[in-house]
Amino acid sequence: MAPKSLKLCRALCCNFPLSRFSISKSSHILQLRSYADVPQSASVEPFPVPAPEISPAKINDRNDGNTGRTSVSSSLNEVELAKFSAIAETWWDSEGPFKPLHALNPTRLSFIRSTLCRHFRKDPYCARPFEGLKIVDVGCGGGILSEPLARMGASVTGIDAVEKNIKIAQLHAELDSVTSSINYCCTTAEKLVEEQRKFDAVIALEVIEHVADPAEFCKSLAALTVTDGATVISTVNRSMRSYATAIIAAEYLLHWLPKGTHQWSSFLAPEELVLILERASISVQEIAGFVYNPLTGKWALSDDISVNFIAFGSKNGQ
Repeated sequence: MAPKSLKLCRALCCNFPLSRFSISKSSHILQLRSYADVPQSASVEPFPVPAPEISPAKINDRNDGNTGRTSVSSSLNEVELAKFSAIAETWWDSEGPFKPLHALNPTRLSFIRSTLCRHFRKDPYCARPFEGLKIVDVGCGGGILSEPLARMGASVTGIDAVEKNIKIAQLHAELDSVTSSINYCCTTAEKLVEEQRKFDAVIALEVIEHVADPAEFCKSLAALTVTDGATVISTVNRSMRSYATAIIAAEYLLHWLPKGTHQWSSFLAPEELVLILERASISVQEIAGFVYNPLTGKWALSDDISVNFIAFGSKNGQ
């Protein structure tokens, strides 16, 4: 089942810390690069305004009677849609079900700022380095990533297949004149492709493990990306360590996440994601891992990609 490229990639993964690397598409040679150039101190605080008190009644007013699901074509299966619709009202509760994402967000933003600024030749230390860039946040949830991207100057479109998530995102974004410019839509990547939308950067964080067909999903992400544009995806590695930490510990022991949030069989190994993206005309150039420090309660970028990891790639010319 495994072609030569997959065997080679697996061999490299076994003998190298797959970490943050550059990939030469023709040779698949991995070149490690230091994290010293990641401008951690320059990251934008993702939560400068308090979470609003949002009652279910207020959400229903904005839903116009919608039950919380969308009728548009979606990559997500119905079980996943229902799962996230049930906890949509807690998106901006930093101590609620999405607490791990709130804690991880500044580190995700550091990677995004570093890679996009280098790719688009922007200054990572200025206040609004993404000025002039059109970015789509696929599977935006309540907007915890879309908002800091907008504060960094990007023209942001946030999409999600769960209507309740979009309503929460819209309500929270309206608290700030900068984030109120975000264009939130209850739709899917596939639908945007049909509309022939294009973006400089396409970002899908913690989404691909919830889709029905990762390969088709990545084709949609590629179709939304302009030639030489950027694609950023984060997910969970399918390893025994991820099963122990992301499911057993996070869901059943520490109760960081609701039970059943993740299905281990739906996780992708880094080499699998690289091959899927390459087949979709996205050349992966860097991968970094996320590690959690229980003493400080903070996440950091790491060479360890055995559990959580994030990948950056660029769209090949047609």
